[in-house]
Amino acid sequence: MRVFASGGGGFIGSHAVEKLLEGGATVTVYDNFSSGKRVNLPLHPALRVVEGDVGDLDSVRRAMAGADAVLHLAAQVSVRASLDNPAFSCRANILGFVNILQSAVECGVKRLVYASSAAVYGVPASLPLDEASAPSPLSPYGLEKLVNDQYAALFASLHGLSSLGLRYFNVYGPRQDPASPYAGVISRFAGRYRAGEPLHVFGDGGQTRDFIYVGDVARITAAALSHDATGVCNVGSGHAVSLLELIAVLEQIGGQPAAVVHDAPQAGDIRHSATSIARQRALFGETAFTPLAEGLKSLLESAPC
Repeated sequence: MRVFASGGGGFIGSHAVEKLLEGGATVTVYDNFSSGKRVNLPLHPALRVVEGDVGDLDSVRRAMAGADAVLHLAAQVSVRASLDNPAFSCRANILGFVNILQSAVECGVKRLVYASSAAVYGVPASLPLDEASAPSPLSPYGLEKLVNDQYAALFASLHGLSSLGLRYFNVYGPRQDPASPYAGVISRFAGRYRAGEPLHVFGDGGQTRDFIYVGDVARITAAALSHDATGVCNVGSGHAVSLLELIAVLEQIGGQPAAVVHDAPQAGDIRHSATSIARQRALFGETAFTPLAEGLKSLLESAPC
């Protein structure tokens, strides 16, 4: 398989690229390296790296030529940035996606897998969330991902482009920069814990999230390129954990207590989130997920970004 991977130098992208190369694929990584890093990518004879932006249609089309399948992970992924600069976020996440879709059709690509997001759901009306749960995004970022899902469905109808949007929940693991505004709570906690700095918890720490290790996400993402499933699919572990439980596991792995500071709750923060992984399991099998303690140990032992 010849795969065009936008955002392949990023956190999830680089892990997915490794899985694809291990499986014998030839991969072209297309990345502007605004948040991704070349050092994330291995030296491999089947890997080609092209520096470019998904906002440039001609550049995307040239780099994609000859690909059988497309993995689209390039995005502006900060909710805060989407609120502060919605026009910039829209250009990256909607226009960039349309450029990917148009190029895929023109290049005769047979399969597209792209990063959607749990952010499309907003505050859950009921839990666990499944793919039929009503979307109600709370930010431009969440809305952009929902529009991506609609564009993908439209291009499937108009052009027969087979596509699957993976609605990632809370992904964590090595290569997620704790200093980045895009970083998830686990990478921020791990970075501060490793540095002996206090962990800031907004509210009482009873908030729950579905955390899934990046290696598991990469395996599912790579497998999706060889699958014929279409539409959207939630990607998570199927197990919700509170922030206080997360800190307890971090302390157990690190062997020393963490200094925890409780700040005022953040406006608009979702209290509880959990996903059904019934469709994920139906498509990709009974995946053995990396236990939280094992994933955190791997993250703490990895080189700081």
